[in-house]
Amino acid sequence: MKRSKTSKQWMLEHVTDPYVQRAQKDGYRSRAAYKLLEIDQRDHLLQPGTVVVDLGATPGGWSQVAAAKGCRVIALDLLPFQPLAGVEFIQGDFRDDAVLAELEARLGGTPVSLVISDMAPNISGIGVADQARAMHLAELALDFASNHLKPGGSFLVKVFQGAGFEDFVKLTRTRFAKVVVRKPKASRDRSSEQYLLGLEKLE
Repeated sequence: MKRSKTSKQWMLEHVTDPYVQRAQKDGYRSRAAYKLLEIDQRDHLLQPGTVVVDLGATPGGWSQVAAAKGCRVIALDLLPFQPLAGVEFIQGDFRDDAVLAELEARLGGTPVSLVISDMAPNISGIGVADQARAMHLAELALDFASNHLKPGGSFLVKVFQGAGFEDFVKLTRTRFAKVVVRKPKASRDRSSEQYLLGLEKLE
């Protein structure tokens, strides 16, 4: 199958990306690891013993960073996940009752301090549809965090500037005492990708 011009450009950009090269050198599973590292350096989310749930975790860059910081990490994804030291993995949809029941069993009553989500939809190239799907994933992650985070817990989620963004920020502000936007250096300049951080979940 011939690659499209766009996919060739993406591949060239990917292999020459300094963060991709750095991730390979440093042993990280994805360049996304540096986004979480930078946010954590500023906001100090990952403390030893922190219970973290990573939604849409595959390939595992964020889980890898959190585990290396001494957090207890439970990763969830529809896709398979290569085993990673310090990370417990549950395969399935985090909205499914069976998956939630397994998560509850793994937690054994231990409260969740941090929910992280670097999920993004498969891009169709149709901007309006892609944005709608991305915001839907963010809303699902927010619902999960609202239901499973302990009071005072934190929530970090990938969002994209565009339709629905401002409404999502307003909604997040009803659940957390403080909400800030982060754009780490490892996010490509031309990308509308940003990270929304909710701090101190309200009762």
